[in-house]
Amino acid sequence: MPSSPTRGRPSSIDELRAVAQPPEVRGRRNAEHWTASLYLRSVSPYLTWLLLKTSISANGVTGLMILVGWSTAAALLIPGVPGACLALVLGQLQMLVDCSDGEVARWRGTSSPAGVFLDKVGHYTTESLIPIALGIRAAGFPFEAPQDFLWTTLGFALALLIVLNKALNDMVHVARANAGLAKLADRQGESEPSQQLVARLRRLARFVPFHRLYHSVELTMLAFVFAIIGLFIGGPLADRILLAALVPLAGLAVVGHFVAIMASKRVRS
Repeated sequence: MPSSPTRGRPSSIDELRAVAQPPEVRGRRNAEHWTASLYLRSVSPYLTWLLLKTSISANGVTGLMILVGWSTAAALLIPGVPGACLALVLGQLQMLVDCSDGEVARWRGTSSPAGVFLDKVGHYTTESLIPIALGIRAAGFPFEAPQDFLWTTLGFALALLIVLNKALNDMVHVARANAGLAKLADRQGESEPSQQLVARLRRLARFVPFHRLYHSVELTMLAFVFAIIGLFIGGPLADRILLAALVPLAGLAVVGHFVAIMASKRVRS
């Protein structure tokens, strides 16, 4: 259902910001990536302004976000620094378009479950394709069986762990909906574990936030850094070191995320 009446074009960037970036959007704790808070929300109204001059729908903008995300993963198939650099830029562009699709929807009053669903498709697919591409980078091309298939297998394993970790949050919402509980508020207290030991471990993890490495932005940043390192130790070796480190950390992140959910108020009636 539309969230507000359809508007014409904004008369100024300030007017667009007031409608498309209300306090409840800028203040979201979990839904906003740090790049959005840092700078993308300052830039996105200008892209949104241009998009509102066209007939493209909010869902169409989300479709563009999906294509940019897939292109980010594809860029990593280009060997060496050029591919990693292109992926880094495209990863930032994907997040910028991701900001604008919601702004277009809020301005035009066309927010819908379909838009939320498409947004999930974009992030799930992008963040699974990137580790698969990292596995291919680590293996090199053409593959020399069987040793190179270790790295492609690790890439697929990393993709699976990332998708599972993302799905845990959605599982919470599904479980609460099926139990007839209210939608979770996006605030600190809801996700804090009630058990003291788990709460302490969670606070400790904030000092070494490896569990935050599995978003497309962070993955492309890491790929770029290790591509630079690869100039000195060899590209495939650098990519293999990165992949070998990410897989066990991803497994630990999934286990920690599961324990934190079970120990929190989120799955309690």
